[in-house]
Amino acid sequence: MASKDKKRPNIVFILSDDQGYWALGCAGNKEIRTPHLDDLARRGMRFENFFCTSPVCSPARASLLTGRIPSQHGVHDWIAAGNVGEDSIEYLQGMIGYTDLLAENRYVCGLSGKWHLGDSRTPQKGFSHWFVHQGGGGPYHNAPMIKNGTLYNEPRYVTEVITEEALAFIDEQSKNDDPFYLGIHYTAPHTPWINHHPQEIVDSYDDCPFESCPDEPLHPWTFEWTKEMKKNRRENLKGFFAAVTAMDMYIGQVVKKLETLGLRENTLICFMSDNGYNCGHHGIWGKGNGTFPLNMYDTSIKVPAIFSHPGRIPEGVVCEAMVSGYDFMPTLLEYVDIENTEKDKLPGKSFLKNLLGEEQEVNGEIVVFDEYGPVRMIRTRDWKYVHRYPYGPHELYHLAVDPEEKINRINDESCFPMLKELKAKLDDWFVKYADPVLDGSREGVLGGGQINLVGPRGKGNKVFLENDQ
Repeated sequence: MASKDKKRPNIVFILSDDQGYWALGCAGNKEIRTPHLDDLARRGMRFENFFCTSPVCSPARASLLTGRIPSQHGVHDWIAAGNVGEDSIEYLQGMIGYTDLLAENRYVCGLSGKWHLGDSRTPQKGFSHWFVHQGGGGPYHNAPMIKNGTLYNEPRYVTEVITEEALAFIDEQSKNDDPFYLGIHYTAPHTPWINHHPQEIVDSYDDCPFESCPDEPLHPWTFEWTKEMKKNRRENLKGFFAAVTAMDMYIGQVVKKLETLGLRENTLICFMSDNGYNCGHHGIWGKGNGTFPLNMYDTSIKVPAIFSHPGRIPEGVVCEAMVSGYDFMPTLLEYVDIENTEKDKLPGKSFLKNLLGEEQEVNGEIVVFDEYGPVRMIRTRDWKYVHRYPYGPHELYHLAVDPEEKINRINDESCFPMLKELKAKLDDWFVKYADPVLDGSREGVLGGGQINLVGPRGKGNKVFLENDQ
């Protein structure tokens, strides 16, 4: 009955789409209803400071899968072309993902939901079960999907269908002795929101004051998109919250299935989002590409993260350690006792000791790094520096006294020593890990999508689109 080996548990990895760290009941939001995720946190560990590697979907997802930063895997924006058709592009070709290593060690790997890393019709990275979205987002009814290699439009609510496919995979694997890995990649709560989600759930938010989503003045760098969202703010927020609550309901079905089949005790469940999201925070609706210049606010880069495995991961614990999406691959492989053959090439460090409740910090110095094309960030507990190549504007925030990042201290002479220290660390780190062929600081990423390979592999073709929000 699937895996009974405690060293090789089954793995269910649930990934949401555009869910900020704030959009979770157990994270302190008293308005949004996420009872099943809250229960998962009670039965496991929630990370308070988990950061994506890039505040947009495809680069962040590629980093989770490969352990590489965008300047090592070459996906610097959301994939706008190369997903299906004759011109499909396998953006991660030749790079090893942790699912490749799981499959080599007898894990049966299945994926249900969003892929969005190119050539969506072709199963990749060790997956033998492949039910995926053709692109990245879109309508929740008549969603463009791929099943058994066939492209079709799914008439039913896609969050439910992604769940059903996942449940069927669990049923099938329960008959086998090998461990399984199941990725459940929801498109929720990505736009669209109005008239796309179960009406009874939408209506249940009629009286919500939405105090968790500040209605701030428009950010000076934002787009027409934010203005349009603000015009119908309440209905958009009702849709966003309903998308999360509906997803949570279906996550509850996944946990129940594992319990019914007697698999829960030997299954590691991981839940996180690909990137953060702003619903009015900082005067933005969107993520890193909700502005231009691209932004690195915590609401864009910080994500919810929950891990639960009865009997192994401590229950009801909130971990304050600062960790990143590039730390996920080494941690997961160490958790299941599989050698990470890529470890010497990768920047990430395992946070397994944190996950097992043995320590709170990772390797002494607490620093996380982020990038979105030519925009790079270094963050400590108390400070954040954002550098934009080649000419700025740059930002420096003293988070200890300004956690909402309202006061840019970049021209404050009293902060120049800290600015110098952070800039030096930022430069050293990216020189150490960035591949010159794939280096994002050389790329004109605008937030409107990536349509080709970067560097010499792109053969001179246009690679990035303007953001027309």
